[in-house]
Amino acid sequence: MSIRPLFAAMTLVALAGCASDPAPNEQMRLTEQALEQASAVGATAADMPEMKLAEDKFNRAKGNMSDESFKNARMRAEQAELDARLAEAKVLTQKSEEQLTLLDTRIARLRKQLGDAQ
Repeated sequence: MSIRPLFAAMTLVALAGCASDPAPNEQMRLTEQALEQASAVGATAADMPEMKLAEDKFNRAKGNMSDESFKNARMRAEQAELDARLAEAKVLTQKSEEQLTLLDTRIARLRKQLGDAQ
């Protein structure tokens, strides 16, 4: 057996190892953090389809991690993070709109009181 074919085979194995995707540990951490933040502001899977999607995709990403399908895990974790951030943004927007409505009501009441006082 010659050295050349052995060297070529070892080179291909080494390159294949380098070409595989690394475990997306940091992305998984970021996604988990985004889910926690969304939950902290009141986003729930029962009320928000975006949160349900985020949780489902994150669970699939965990499964991909177990299977060492790291490319799929990264992709699903990224999607889950974005869905969780969207759910968080929608909750915060809704809360802001409720506060604006409350302030508008109070301003109208004050204007009426000022108008009645004159």
